This record gives sequence, structure tokens and C-alpha cells, in this order.
Amino acid sequence: MPLVFLKHLSERYELVHEKILNLLRDPKSEYYTNDKEEISYVLEDNDEYRSRNTFKIPKTASWQYLKDNAEQDDIKVKVDDAFDVIQELLTGYNPQLNNLLPRIFVRSELSPKQTGGIINLLSHPKFSEKENPESDILGRIYEYYIGRFAMAEGSGAGQFFTPGSIVRLLVEMLEPYKGRIFDPACGSGGMFVQSLKFIQEHGGNKKDIAIYGQEMTAQTLRLCLMNLMLRNLSFDIKLGNSLLDDKFPELKADFIIANPPFNVSNWHPEDLPDGDPRLFGPKEEFTTDGSANYMWMQTFCHHLSDTGTAGIVMANGAMTSNTKGEKNVRQHMVDKSMVDCIVRLPDKLFLTTGIPACLFILSKNRDGKDGIHRERSGEILFIDASKMGAMVSRKLRVFNDEDVSKVTDNYHRWRNTAEVNAANQSIPYADTDGFSKAATLAEVQKQDYKLTPGIYVGTESEEDDGIPFEEKMAGLKATLLEQFEKGEELKRKILANFEKL
Repeated sequence: MPLVFLKHLSERYELVHEKILNLLRDPKSEYYTNDKEEISYVLEDNDEYRSRNTFKIPKTASWQYLKDNAEQDDIKVKVDDAFDVIQELLTGYNPQLNNLLPRIFVRSELSPKQTGGIINLLSHPKFSEKENPESDILGRIYEYYIGRFAMAEGSGAGQFFTPGSIVRLLVEMLEPYKGRIFDPACGSGGMFVQSLKFIQEHGGNKKDIAIYGQEMTAQTLRLCLMNLMLRNLSFDIKLGNSLLDDKFPELKADFIIANPPFNVSNWHPEDLPDGDPRLFGPKEEFTTDGSANYMWMQTFCHHLSDTGTAGIVMANGAMTSNTKGEKNVRQHMVDKSMVDCIVRLPDKLFLTTGIPACLFILSKNRDGKDGIHRERSGEILFIDASKMGAMVSRKLRVFNDEDVSKVTDNYHRWRNTAEVNAANQSIPYADTDGFSKAATLAEVQKQDYKLTPGIYVGTESEEDDGIPFEEKMAGLKATLLEQFEKGEELKRKILANFEKL
């Protein structure tokens, strides 16, 4: 993955270098000059490249140099030396990028031949951003490696990887076209990348979003920073434990998209300062050391702007937990109309955990004053998607496009105004037995604030075939008796065959 990142920086430098040179040589350009010394000076000026969101890459750190030396016995040293050069550029630009490219190849078990093989493989034209400028090819390769690593790493990979279909579902539900996007458990940055893809697919501009994130593991933070830089996104990502050391105390985000670690115990809520502004009340009443799930919830609510919406992956137990420090928070969220939608997910969606999961959609934009979303402060939408998805392996289930659209369209039909739905030619929302139900707050309160969709959506109605019950039972009985007779006949034949043996 660091090699993919180095290739990206090197190719971007070459593209910008070529663009600057063309401007200097074009008589129609305001930068035109035929002075060779001036051209040479401009092409060597680091600021020219930084103003165009890239770095001036020295020859010995360029991809072409590594490619030319891929067959050399000291290629591992040359790669690590190139990392050192680029790391110095990164750190000088932003100290937050320190140690992004450590020397890892010399001490790795890869042979020089294997290292050169990776370089030659990535040098193929189809893996070039220069040859495929609109494809995000290196970003896609990077995501592929992260996904493969997660599959190989198993449960240890949960700290930085959320399955793509879940990330896409969250982003499609929230529709983060523009504004501040925050993930206080950002891992390798998948939520941000999917938000960018959503914006591009809908004709938006990535300059309309501002990205903020926090991650507590330094190695995972490096993955995130490289992931975002591969997409030329501006960002502010900080290292630290979001629960006990909130690095963005003043941030109010328009969108929060997160998959925090589930059911974290012994997280030391006693270390929270008295009067922590994130808490809904006294920490003795609104936290528990047995699980940090609802401390995450309070953190999300605190960081939402007055019109913000949050989409969170959470363990199923959070929907019904009765521990005082959790139920008090859930009750407060329901009573104060912070819960917009709950989606129950099927099993086997996560490579990294067998814990059943759900989605909490929280919102401070439920009064309908924006003209896009209707007033729904007295309702919560429940969706049971537990039977959806397709198995792509014995251990992994994914949501396909149809699954994502079914959940997303249902939520938007319920959330949006009639005018917006009409403009989008959307079918008006209606409850669907066994799948969705718009429940009133009174109904939820009557169920002791339990948020499990199955309580509200009921069972899926079966299509009536029009055959009277008595007639259907008589037919079933006749079929069963016929099958009994065939069973006895088979039994006699098998016994006779045994006698012959």
C-alpha cells in the first residue's frame, strides 16, 4: 500500500510538471516565457507544486527510478530510501503526516526479486493514473488491498475496516452532498471515500465537503491519511481516543458516519471530566463501564449541527439494553426525538465479528423547516433488513444494489416532503408488513423504549392464493397420505434388496 501511495505522488508530480511546462510554453498563456532560465527556475520551485496540491518529487524517489532499478539486488534499499525522501516532504508540509512511510522493505521477508515484481506489476499501463485519469485506479487498488488484508487478518482487522456494502448503505441514506463530515472512529477512511463517490455520482464537487476524523491507532491512522491523499481530499484527521480525549470539542458536523467498536468494556468513564458537554446528564446515570456504546451515541449527538444527521453501525444489543447507563441514554434520545430510523441488519455482514449489528440514524433535522424533509419529530421509522443480502462465501454476506436501494428508497420516501418525493417520481411511503413501520413515540414508549424493528414491523403477510382453508387442508392431507404409501413401498423394496445381498 505504501508503494501504491508513492506511485500516486510520483505520477501526480509528473502530471503537474507537464501542465506547468505547457503553460510556460504556450504563447496564449499568461505564464508564457521563452527564457530558459526562468522556465528552469519555475519548474524547480516547490511552491508551484504545493499550490497545485502536490509535491516536487526528486528523481531518486520517483516511480520511474524504482521501475528502472526493479531488477537490482538493492531495490529494497532504494524503495526505503525513496520513502525517506517523500516522508521528509510530507512532514515539512504537515507534521500530522509524520511517519506515514516508514522503512519497511529492507526488514521485510520479501526478496529483491519479489519487491521488483510488485513494482513491475504496478507499472502496467492499466494501473496508471496518467493513462486513466478519471478512473481513481490507484485508490481502487488501495481499497482492494485493505479489503484483502481484512479478510486475511480476521477479527484483528475490525479496527479499520467496514464492509463496503454497509458503508454505501449508510452514505446513500444520509446523502452527504455538502458540508462537514465527521467520523470519530474513522479507521482507514472508508466512510469518507464512499462519501466522495456519492458526491461524484450525483454531479457534486468534493470541494463542497470538509472532512474531520479521529482514530486511536497510529498504524490505522496512516492507512486513512494515505487513503484520503490518494483522492486529493482536504482533511483534518487527529490521533486519539474519541471517548476520553475528544480532539474536536467545538466541531458541529452536518453529517456523522461511523462504525465505532462494539461493546467496549472497561473504558474508564470515571476519567471523564465532571460536566463533560457530551453527556445528557450526570455521568453516574448516563455512562457504564460495561459498554461504551451509548457514550458513542452521546458523542455523535453532541457533534451534530442543528440540522445534522448521523448514521452509525451499532451492536444489536444497543436496541434493547437495560443497563441504567445505557437505557437512560436511549430513553433520553427517544423522548427528545433524536432517533430518526433504526435498521436491523442480517448476520454475516462483517468479516471481523459475529456480533449481530444494526444502524442507528440520528437527526437534529426532524422539524421539517428545511423544506426538503417533512416534520416527523413524533415518529421513528423501523426497517427490518435481516432477511436481505446474498451470501458471496460461506462466511460473508453482502448487500447488492437492489438491497441498498430498497432500504434507502424506503427511508427517503418516509423522510422527504411530498413535493420532493413527487419531483423524484417516488412512490409515497407506506408501512410494509415484516419490513418497515413508522411508529409513534408513544408506541415506542409503550414498548419500554425497545428499538428492535421486529417489535413494530410485525410479520410479512403471505399472498392469498384464493383457495378455501378446508379445501386446502383436504388436498394437503391427501398428498401426505400418498407420500406415506410411497415411503412404505420404498421401505419394502430396500428390505428385499438386503435379503438378496
